[in-house]
Amino acid sequence: MDADTAAEHGGPREGAGGPVVRLRLDISYDGTDFSGWADQPGRRTVQGELEAALARVLRLESPRLTVAGRTDAGVHARGQVAHLDVPAPVWAAEADRLLRRLAGVLPPDVRVRAVAAAPEGFDARFSPLYRRYAYRVSDAPGGVDPLLRRHVLWNRRPLDVDRMNEAAAALLGEHDFAAYCRRREGATTVRELLRLDWAVEAEHLYTATVQADAFCHNMVRALVGALLAVGEGRREPDWPRRVLAAGVRDSGVHVIPPHGLTLEEVRYPPPGGLAARARATRRVRTLSAAPKA
Repeated sequence: MDADTAAEHGGPREGAGGPVVRLRLDISYDGTDFSGWADQPGRRTVQGELEAALARVLRLESPRLTVAGRTDAGVHARGQVAHLDVPAPVWAAEADRLLRRLAGVLPPDVRVRAVAAAPEGFDARFSPLYRRYAYRVSDAPGGVDPLLRRHVLWNRRPLDVDRMNEAAAALLGEHDFAAYCRRREGATTVRELLRLDWAVEAEHLYTATVQADAFCHNMVRALVGALLAVGEGRREPDWPRRVLAAGVRDSGVHVIPPHGLTLEEVRYPPPGGLAARARATRRVRTLSAAPKA
């Protein structure tokens, strides 16, 4: 197999210290007891636990993961994805047993579900086509089932799903979501919202599916918070769209608690389109340079 063919199949690439292999890790975690994904001194984080386990199992000094989405404290993940570059000899020695060895050293609230050599051009952060989240809410009069309390928000007032779906449909497309994001210096708030809708999962249990090419800070929880205000009847269905058009944070939009939110899926293009997708994602987007919704 020549070098190009090897790269396409996740073969070794040349790094500063010799051949390296980029690994894709598929990860799940219960975010309840974590201070989010990102490593923070003195705090327990998903990244910190995973990197410590990888350092121990692979005997690497300071391995660094690149993640698809840096979830906040209390947010869960069923379909998180990260990548890690490791020396080719290390991967060759550990490939067949790495998953089981990680399961033996990781705490029970975080799991690596799969690990494999990634195709050429794969970047966990920049290659995705979209991220899909789910936010789960219950309006049961007696409160949330205790067995679901860490993953479902209790809404004290009854909710009207039809009203919430009417409001959600008006938010789809590519927009500047500044009204629903916490601004960060130098970062764009232009995003393409691909899906936003509510489904009835069981009596008094509802799930909002939120899918976009990427999300800015607090975007999902702010959008869902606005829709809950509509579902309760405190706001009209056109209100979330009017807030979006205004382009500034509205005091009526509440960022709801994190525990109802789960990252369900990160979807990537076929191997041949990974590098091109990463290049496109890195561009700074503005509405004037992007197609209108």
